Amino acid sequence: MNIHLSESAREWQSIARAYADEYLKPHEVEAELNGGELPAAITKRNKARAIELGFTRIDVPKSHGGLELSMEEQAAIWEQLGRVTNALSWCFPEAQSWMFEACTEEQLERWILPMTRGERKDCYAITEAGPGSDVAGLDATAEKVDGDYLLNGEKWYVTSANLADFYFFQARITDEDEDAFFFVDQGTPGIEVLETPLFSHTYAAHHPTIAFRDVRVPANHRVGKPGDGMAFTHSWFRHERLMIGARSCGAAARLIEDATEFAQNRIVDGAPLAEKQLIQAMLADCVTELYASRLMTFEAARASDRGEDLKKQHARCSMVKLYVSEMANRVADRALQIFGGRGYMRENVAERFFRELRVDRIWEGTSEIQRLIIARALLKRGLDGM
Repeated sequence: MNIHLSESAREWQSIARAYADEYLKPHEVEAELNGGELPAAITKRNKARAIELGFTRIDVPKSHGGLELSMEEQAAIWEQLGRVTNALSWCFPEAQSWMFEACTEEQLERWILPMTRGERKDCYAITEAGPGSDVAGLDATAEKVDGDYLLNGEKWYVTSANLADFYFFQARITDEDEDAFFFVDQGTPGIEVLETPLFSHTYAAHHPTIAFRDVRVPANHRVGKPGDGMAFTHSWFRHERLMIGARSCGAAARLIEDATEFAQNRIVDGAPLAEKQLIQAMLADCVTELYASRLMTFEAARASDRGEDLKKQHARCSMVKLYVSEMANRVADRALQIFGGRGYMRENVAERFFRELRVDRIWEGTSEIQRLIIARALLKRGLDGM
């Protein structure tokens, strides 16, 4: 299914597809049957190749040694990496452009630039038991004490915390009535892993519950300055929601291709399963929704590249996250049904994506949160302002 992409985006698409097919895809079943983990040598090889290809620097400004790719190019990359199950594409860290606006040179040298070299990995301690990812209602606090900050709060679903070197901890600064990120290194006194729940998907990256009790960090660990508020959090959300859309497009394409091939080769009543009209209807719905999703995702990426109004971008990224994540879930359901009993086996791509894609409707803001964001934007600015 071809849609218009720039020549450079197509080149990156090809690079990412080759990486996914050669380095990641062959190890999916092995990872699935081993708790999401691969042998250390394979993981090291995959990470090294990703760094060599520049994946750790795609959103990094050229002024700091990055590739500074367009969002269209980045979406093209993550669409292809999204074709792989078991989060095997999460084998490398990825610094984002907002970090270079928010962080001091000292912070960049200590935490961010090492990510671009694959030397350090981050994780986000944002979500809480009560407000979830509604960052406006978080209970975690940062209190100024003798020139430092004392951080307190219980964070849930801290994705990749078991693999990370440091946290972005989000808290409300008590005497400023403002939220901010803080850098917190692993091993800082006061951090306790309370629980590491098992989830539906089989990933090497865990999502533990972590308590931060009087965790003391220097003032220079604060990200941004007073008055920045939620600006950088919103930048992170826009990026993540758009790339969830891109990955979901890749997953849906993989599912459609594999289900189509199976239906063409499965003989039922003397004819290929693909000749049954009910099967054709399911495939037709899948292809149509994927086409709409790819158009939406890449247009939102180009809107970012054009520098359109941030409020419009915010709403569009929510639309992408909402529609495309739900599309991929529908495609996974249909694909599993086409595979029949085979589709219920863990070694089948449809079974794995059926479990894995479900969380994309939850994290980085649930589908319901996205609907609220979209509706509020409509009511404030009208259809022409979205």
